[in-house]
Formats: sequence, C-alpha cells, structure tokens
Amino acid sequence: MNWDDTTDAEAAAERLVGAVAAGEDQAVEAALRPKDLGEFIGQEKVREQLDLVLRAARARGATADHVLLSGAPGLGKTTLSMIIAAEMEAPIRITSGPAIQHAGDLAAILSSLQEGEVLFLDEIHRMSRPAEEMLYMAMEDFRVDVVVGKGPGATAIPLELPPFTLVGATTRAGLLPPPLRDRFGFTAHMEFYGPAELERVIHRSAGLLDVEIDTTGAAEIAGRSRGTPRIANRLLRRVRDYAQVKADGLITQEIAAAALAVYEVDARGLDRLDRGVLEALLKLFGGGPVGLSTLAVAVGEERETVEEVAEPFLVREGLLARTPRGRVATPAAWAHLGLTPPRPQSSGNGQQDLFGA
Repeated sequence: MNWDDTTDAEAAAERLVGAVAAGEDQAVEAALRPKDLGEFIGQEKVREQLDLVLRAARARGATADHVLLSGAPGLGKTTLSMIIAAEMEAPIRITSGPAIQHAGDLAAILSSLQEGEVLFLDEIHRMSRPAEEMLYMAMEDFRVDVVVGKGPGATAIPLELPPFTLVGATTRAGLLPPPLRDRFGFTAHMEFYGPAELERVIHRSAGLLDVEIDTTGAAEIAGRSRGTPRIANRLLRRVRDYAQVKADGLITQEIAAAALAVYEVDARGLDRLDRGVLEALLKLFGGGPVGLSTLAVAVGEERETVEEVAEPFLVREGLLARTPRGRVATPAAWAHLGLTPPRPQSSGNGQQDLFGA
C-alpha cells in the first residue's frame, strides 16, 4: 500500500523550478511548515473558523469534526491537516485517494486508527467508489462492515471504530459526491495568496533558512510565485543558491530577478511550459481558436499536462480563454510576449470576433 501523500496534481504544480533532489526538497518543505495556527500565514477566514472548531472540540473533550479542505495545490492543505493534529494533541495518519483502490485498503487503515487520531486523506476525490461508500458509514457511525466470503454465503461482519477525525483534501471539490461532502462537519476553500501575504511567507522562510533578503527581493519573488506559498518557498531556495554562488548572499530585487531569469521564470510567474503554450497558440495558430490536443502536440506535451498544469494559471492570469471552438489567446497574451495580434477578419455575418475591438 502506498502511504505517500504526494499526488499527481501536486507533482505537476511542483515542476516550476526544475530539478531539485527530492529528499532534500521534502525535508526543507517539512522544516518550513508552520506548526500551529498562530504561525500559519494567510487564509484568515479559514484560520478563524478552524480555530473555533478545534477550541470547541478541546473544551468538550471530544474528537474534532471531520474537515474538508479544497483548493489548488500548494496553498497549505497538508500543513493545516498537521496543524489540526497538533492542536488536538493527536497522532496523524497520512494517505491519499489514489492509494485506496479497494474497500479492504480503507478498512485496514480505519481498523488500525487510535482514538482521536487524525486521518489525512489527500486528493480524496480520486478514491475508488467501493472505498468511498465504506467511508460514509465510518465517518457517520464510526463503524464499517467487513464482508467475508463471496456470493450467497458472504457475511458482513460489523467492525466498531474508535472516534477519529478525517481531514480530506481535494483540488477538485466539484468531483466529490454530495453524500460524502455532506458528512464533513467543516468545509473550507483555500484561496490564492496576495503579494503582501507571500512576502510575509518569504520573510518567515528566509529567517528559518538563515537567508538574508531585503524587502525588494521578497517582493520580486512574491510577484512571480503564482499566488502559491509552496512555489514562493521553492523560488526562494533557488534564488538563495544563486545569491550564494553569484553574489554576496544578500537577496535584493536585482539578484532575485537575475536568478529567476536563469530558472526561466518571468515577471508574471510564467515558466517554460506556460510560455511554450502561449507561443504556440500565438505564432503557430494566430491566437486560436485551436483544439487542446493540437495545442499539446505543438508544444510536445501530453494533453493532460497542458490542461491541468499550464491552462489553469494562464486562464487565471487572463492570458488564455477556453471557448466552445477551442483555446483562444487574449490581447494580454499578445502584449505579454511583445507580439502584434493579426487584424480580425470579418466573418461576414456582422458578428464581432470574441476578442475583437
């Protein structure tokens, strides 16, 4: 059974700054994680609401309600799950939806939980349907039925579970079936971070890493971090390397900009794949519309990579639009790459083009 909590969606989001040793990367990320709600930066509403849930549970001497956290990768869902366990002074068990392909896998995990333990289930929407249905009863009644045998002679043996807290995390809350979503006592959506919040994250991480950085350097990194603390911390570490090798170790705006140019992260946070998608869309297809599969072939990537990794950020930045006819570049995309859009051609039916003047 795979107990790794790193999912495909998260791995795709972590590609931004290229090759770093996985062991070192994970160890540093773990060291930078806040240990309690007081240390956690950003997500003020979520922190306030979660603090009330946890304090009330501690006051009652009860297990905390099940918690569902949704949002893009890198916003702190795993960190919050660990904080929940720490605040409740409970152990935590970590697994992921793709690792649970059979009801027996889930039954083995649930039956080994201690009373009050926190079970963190990442990418919960990717769990198999039989396991999902078993989870309904486990969350509501702290009980599962283990089926022994097959066919007419099969017997369901009820297995009582100790009270536990399930923390589910998902990047696609819409894929969760309503019966599962409704069983969570507290649900929260994690928002992207603003530049000021990311600067606070960077200054905190720089202190933990013993890195010298001024306000202009932190602002430069924050502006290229795509609203995501995980990316901000990764960029900080790469800029730190550059500052140590190419400069005197102090990260200024000039040093940060030079370092991120080496790693092909531009001023808006676009990386090689993002620019490749835009350049293909603009230079090969005149700004679109073009089908996703055709666009993926043009950049030499899988369709899923373009759709799940590059597109969400490009759409959020207003550089690309999805239309019924295909992907279309916006005027902002032409301006960002310094290209002149072609003159719109009349369709002959009196209608304007989607992004025409």
